[in-house]
Parts: sequence; structure tokens; C-alpha cells
Amino acid sequence: MAATSSLGLPHALVRIEPLLERGDAAAAVRGVATREPGPALYRGWMLPPDRYEALHAALAARGDVLVNSPTAYRHVHWLPESYAAIEPWTARSAWLPAAELTLDRAVALARSFGPRPLIVKDYVKSRKHEWAEACFIPDATDAAGVERVVRRFLELTGAELQGGLVLREFLELELVGDHARSGMPLAREWRVFWCDREPVLIAPYWPEVAGEPPPVAAFREAAARVESRFFTMDLARRADGTWIIVELGDGQVAGLPDGADATAFYRALAASVAR
Repeated sequence: MAATSSLGLPHALVRIEPLLERGDAAAAVRGVATREPGPALYRGWMLPPDRYEALHAALAARGDVLVNSPTAYRHVHWLPESYAAIEPWTARSAWLPAAELTLDRAVALARSFGPRPLIVKDYVKSRKHEWAEACFIPDATDAAGVERVVRRFLELTGAELQGGLVLREFLELELVGDHARSGMPLAREWRVFWCDREPVLIAPYWPEVAGEPPPVAAFREAAARVESRFFTMDLARRADGTWIIVELGDGQVAGLPDGADATAFYRALAASVAR
């Protein structure tokens, strides 16, 4: 809020608890003043698509038209929705919707990758800070290993599972160290915020990342295929020096990396949305 206040941008607080806990969007936006219809951004916690849709409608009734429609939000928030758009630039992925998810099916899906390492996640997030326990599978053909990691991932995620299970081929990335608490390997990764097909912020994902930023221009084609006005594209450098898309995210619920210039970000974003 300090950055938006310093720029004179109007803002209001949304009460996230009633929205997440009860789906009560009316209670969530009770403190937001009604105005003439105009563009708006939500900046806050990740929301399941149905909760975002409720928030979108409740704010629209007060005149605030969120930059991303519910369809656009789901497109970049759930990997299977946008995978076809970024497939040439990202790791091979396959998934099982929650309604079809069993350990036997997860083992069979993993086997289709051959003897390669995999990453386990749901449609939105992995448990990367439980790297060896609930995220990384060294050999996709090791049925016992796949079952162990998937089972633990599901146990830890519980009712917060989003959409279903995703398996992604693990690609060797250029590393910059290990996470101080979890021991997870840290890749040379950058976060790019795009608004209306133009980058408005390019920042290192981890504080340990330094050096030249990624060749963002090389990913304009990919960005043009994404069906969202405002989204993030996380880019990482592979061990062979090439760059890949790690994942996309809705720009409204994506965090600013530590050290990023929040004032410059909101200034550029406000100008882009206004256009």
C-alpha cells in the first residue's frame, strides 16, 4: 500500500477471510466504495477460480472491473489451461483431474515419461520446500518412488489441492545455491510481469540470482499466445545455457520478488492498465 499511496493511486482493502472461508464475496468487498465503472486490480492471496469469479462479480457491481476476467484468471492460474500456449517453451507435462486421481493412475502417468526425473505439483503449486519428500521424483519408472512422493504430496496438500495432480519433466537448470531452510536447489530464475503483451517488471526470483536478465524478447511470441492481460512468466536458465518458461501465473496474485522496486512496478502497471 505504501507504493500505491506514494503514487496517488486509489486503493481499498478486501477482506479475504469471508471470501476464502465461506465464498462470501459481498462481505469481502463491503469496505470498497461504489464508483463509476473503471479498471481495477486485485493484489492479494491466490484464489481458487470459483472464488476469483465471485470476487470479480462483487467488485464489478461496485464499478471496479478487474483487469482479468474469470476465464483469463483460470487460464494462467491453472497450468493445464495454458499449457498448450507455452508448450514449446516449457517442460513436458501431464496431469490427472482430481476426480480421476488415484495412486495407480499417477504411477501409470509417470511411467509414460520413461526413466526421467519428475516434479510433482497440483494445477497451481508444488511443495518445493519439501523437495525430496513431496516434490522430486528421481526416476519416473520407479513405481514405489512415484507412489511415495505422490502420496506424501497429497497428504501435505490435503483439501487445498487445486484442480488435480500435475507431473512435469525435471530439466537440469543452472543453479545458484540451495534454499537456506529447505535445502531446495535454487535455479537462475527471473520473474517477468506482462501487461497487455509488454513487460512491466523483470526481476530476479531469488535474492541469490545476479547477472544479466533473461532474453525476454525471445518470449514475446509465447506471451502473445497467453489469454490474459496481466500475468507473470517465470523464466529459468538451463544448464546448457538456454532459457525456458518455468510457469505462468495471474499477475494479480503473484508476489513481487524480494528487492523489486514496488513503486516503479505500480507506476508502469497503472500506466499500462489505463491505456
